[in-house]
Amino acid sequence: MASTLTVQTVATQAYPDQKPGTSGLRKRVRVFEQANYTANFIQATLTAIPAPGAQGATLVVGGDGRYYSPEAVQTIIRVAAGNGVRALIIGHNGILSTPAASNLIRKRKATGGILLTASHNPGGPDNDFGIKYNVSNGGPAPESITNRIFEASRSITEYRMADVPQVDLSTIGVTEFGGFSVEVVDSVADYVAMVKEIFDFDSIRAFLARSQSFSLLFDGMHGVTGPYGERIFLHELGLPANSVMNCVPKPDFGGKQPAHYRPMVADAHELVECVEKQGITFGAASDGDGDRNMIIGKGTFVNPSDSVAVIAAHAHVIPYFAKTGLKGLARSMPTSQALDHVARDKGVELFEGWKFFGNLMDAGRLSICGEESFGTGSDHIREKDGLWAVLAWLSILAAEDAKRPGVTLQDILNAHYAKFGRNYFTRYDYEEVDGQRAGEMIERLRGFISDGSLKGSKQGANLVVKSADDFAYTDPIDGSVSTGQGIRILFEDGSRVIYRLSGTGSQGATVRMYVERYESDPSRHNLDAQVALKPVVEAALALAQLQEYTSRDRPTVIT
Repeated sequence: MASTLTVQTVATQAYPDQKPGTSGLRKRVRVFEQANYTANFIQATLTAIPAPGAQGATLVVGGDGRYYSPEAVQTIIRVAAGNGVRALIIGHNGILSTPAASNLIRKRKATGGILLTASHNPGGPDNDFGIKYNVSNGGPAPESITNRIFEASRSITEYRMADVPQVDLSTIGVTEFGGFSVEVVDSVADYVAMVKEIFDFDSIRAFLARSQSFSLLFDGMHGVTGPYGERIFLHELGLPANSVMNCVPKPDFGGKQPAHYRPMVADAHELVECVEKQGITFGAASDGDGDRNMIIGKGTFVNPSDSVAVIAAHAHVIPYFAKTGLKGLARSMPTSQALDHVARDKGVELFEGWKFFGNLMDAGRLSICGEESFGTGSDHIREKDGLWAVLAWLSILAAEDAKRPGVTLQDILNAHYAKFGRNYFTRYDYEEVDGQRAGEMIERLRGFISDGSLKGSKQGANLVVKSADDFAYTDPIDGSVSTGQGIRILFEDGSRVIYRLSGTGSQGATVRMYVERYESDPSRHNLDAQVALKPVVEAALALAQLQEYTSRDRPTVIT
């Protein structure tokens, strides 16, 4: 249907709280439902698109299907048309995982993308919604652009909107409105085509066929990856229907009530219980928007810091890396140093940062990256990719099983520890605490760093501080600097403690404490992590006075 569109200018008032991070703007649904709130932010985003700007642009649109997504997509369509955008590519029913959106932006050479997600934050009318902008390389907008979005949102007095009728997102195809088009695409097809080029599906299928004792269970957690999991595990790999669970995306992710919808032991209760009760050898889960993953087996939990290290150590069994080579490895600063050992072994660069690795990938200096918060990815796209990590582990199992039939997840971890040593790691989350008091705690620690009183001090029974800083990441490619990324304390024995405030929640503050200790003695590689880390945890809690500043006797979540 082609028609001439009428564009109107709508007067509005600015909202002061539309400051996005690299994870976008996250607020309660009721905030986005305020008059003009969503339209304002979309207009600010379009205004901030780098030259040549929104006029004539092609944008990818989609999200995790959470509550308020359908209304937001229709608003995006009308405001985009009003700003001269040439074309929108939208996932079927507005559904696109974050990795699939990144792939689609790159494959279709789009100007960028507008993603509707609050990641692992809970969905539903009383919970969270989010909007973020990804740039032409498929990655999250850098701070230079998110700052421009915020400035535009603070000064906005009007937005432009075209009279586009309601678009049927349930029908795949192209609808023309004069010089503006909306293309609804299969949400899954392009992503599946991509991963089939990266991994050897024949090898994985052969492994699944010969390993009679192997069982797999994937939990979509009623987030966006359900349809992707069904297509990959059932249709491409030929597994039985009971190999997947919770694979229908729901606006409230099934209406259950964990603190978040993260693919981690604390939240994925149903998967964990099934794996243990049924003796599943390989369990996996992904979060709301599909960029995170958890790998478990009966009696085995793969810590995310170990996961990226193991994948990097076995990268040669993945055809993509066999072809491109391993260019470099990267981890977020709080992630354990397990990956550092692999980088030294492989003779490649190791980058320590936060989440700004797109430039390194674009420059051809980085292949695999990961973070302790269950995010793993590579340079095939510019986002973390939960299902990519699951397929990487299946590729490793297939290759190792060919040499050692019946090999398990724990066997692979044990072999890794035997070669590289084990980096014991834990994270303590204190969620929705008083923001002012949390800020005071961080400022107190910064004061210790400034006056130099921490260096050489004794903490706990026998820990001596070697160095302490307020971590800043300098991009090796463009020289940009991101400051205030976390308080980092290193001890003489190699242990580390990191404290930081997180801004990914929609209200209150989250304090995170990360604790790490390296163990080279093979006889001590099978300790419970909390036991191995107890002396460092106790010293870290006392140093930061976490109980006093958070008014909490214990963390909300321990990972």
